[in-house]
Amino acid sequence: MTLKPMTFDTYAQLKPYFQAQRYPLCSYSLPSIIAWTNDNFSPGWTVVDGVLVVGAEFRHPKDSRHLILPVAPGKEFAPEELRGLAEELGFDNYWFVCQDYLDRHGREAIKALFTIEPQDEYTDYVYHARDLADLRGSRYAKKRNLIKQFMNSHVDDGRVEFAPIKGENAEECADFVEEWCAERDCDADPNNDLACEKMAMLNTLAHIDDLDVRGMLLRVDGELSALAVAADLTATMGVLHFEKAFSHIKGLYQYFDQQCAQRLFNGHVFINKESDMGVPGLAKAKKSYYPAMMVESFKLTIK
Repeated sequence: MTLKPMTFDTYAQLKPYFQAQRYPLCSYSLPSIIAWTNDNFSPGWTVVDGVLVVGAEFRHPKDSRHLILPVAPGKEFAPEELRGLAEELGFDNYWFVCQDYLDRHGREAIKALFTIEPQDEYTDYVYHARDLADLRGSRYAKKRNLIKQFMNSHVDDGRVEFAPIKGENAEECADFVEEWCAERDCDADPNNDLACEKMAMLNTLAHIDDLDVRGMLLRVDGELSALAVAADLTATMGVLHFEKAFSHIKGLYQYFDQQCAQRLFNGHVFINKESDMGVPGLAKAKKSYYPAMMVESFKLTIK
């Protein structure tokens, strides 16, 4: 059994397997899996007993190659099936295994077959959508103050314009990503998280009309100054894959973040804002919005 390449051309074929998928980690978003393809990482797929199996190959380091939990509506592989599948495909590891999978099948039963290790750098921050949309209470007072300042200086004067991200403005959005990344030297190391995220953003923008994602941009005085891309993850949770804003405009990020919650996640109970990638500054920013829960990720290695 071998894996076939996962590409944007296979998106429509694979999409039905992700309908109402149950895992609350951002790694189970099909648009994201494909978009993060780069020179070092290539996802692959096959179907076993009506269930989609997804694997990841890495040029470096080779021991990062892994499977994720198989995906299909209404079906889940038991630990014994996971082990047999991994052995048949020649993989040693599963990444992005959720706590709720461990709870359903029992840690002791899983430990008989796999070692279980936490993947702290892939713990996702999940928020109540209503909290981010309303920002009520004293704990969000500083956010509201920054938003008010931005609104007084920009919104109330009619200097701000919103638009959905579509194919016709994707090139403009890509130019913004290049400028945003130039400020942060994203390309200093082609294999670091920022460089890989940049490639994922550009890949997503290049195929924005072909994916089940919701994109939104904000212009200040006609200049694109912020953008975001969101998608559905589970029946009750959406995921904010990308959210970027120029840092030199005071209050812009806080204002845009609230608008994302209001405009991109209507009908969702939770918003997954992905992990902090082990970056202290990003972790501080995510914690400042008071997540409702942290969704832990675990690695299973065949014993």
